[in-house]
Amino acid sequence: MNFKVFKLSLIAAGILLGSTGQANATDTLISELGGQVVYDATTNLSWIADANLATTNTFGVSGINSDGTMNWSTAQNWIAAMDAANYLGYSDWRLPTSDTCISFNCTGSEMGNLFYNGLGQVAGSTITTTHNGNYSLFNNVQSNIYWSGTVYAQNTNSAWNFNTNDGNQNAYNKGYGLFALAVRSGQVAAVPEPENYGMMLGGLGLLCFMARRKKSL
Repeated sequence: MNFKVFKLSLIAAGILLGSTGQANATDTLISELGGQVVYDATTNLSWIADANLATTNTFGVSGINSDGTMNWSTAQNWIAAMDAANYLGYSDWRLPTSDTCISFNCTGSEMGNLFYNGLGQVAGSTITTTHNGNYSLFNNVQSNIYWSGTVYAQNTNSAWNFNTNDGNQNAYNKGYGLFALAVRSGQVAAVPEPENYGMMLGGLGLLCFMARRKKSL
């Protein structure tokens, strides 16, 4: 195969591999890994799309309530068990970080930015009724309070949280039962679907055939 055909083969393969992520036309949020992860290209964060994953996968951690709520220490244990399991091929999942903004429109925190800028949260309104088209990239979003991984500096018995019911950010005692949403820094690697593998191999085979045929002429 000559260099030109080889280069075209690589381009074709790259296009097919990159087609596994589905971008939302209204924002920089992209659904990846068959809808299991939502990538934010602006913040370079990958969110678990199931916003209440703990109800179906506890990763063997005890202390998680049937509705998916848990105290802060249990949330940390849940994340650690997720990492130990190399969930979706990664071992660097974590709880989102928070800034020290209190009240509404706190977009400096990772959850505040996701819900306000990414999903269209409106202060004073619940995310389940007031949102933009990106909301459909997630599932099981709770109209309730989610833990962050950031400890409240003025009282280390508390940690920051974000309330999707009204868009309020605050700090609560770590013993409260809140929800947990996992995130990691960076984009997840796209895994080609079976049909894309077939298309890629078929395309490369055709290019090889054309190169051999040209050489024999």
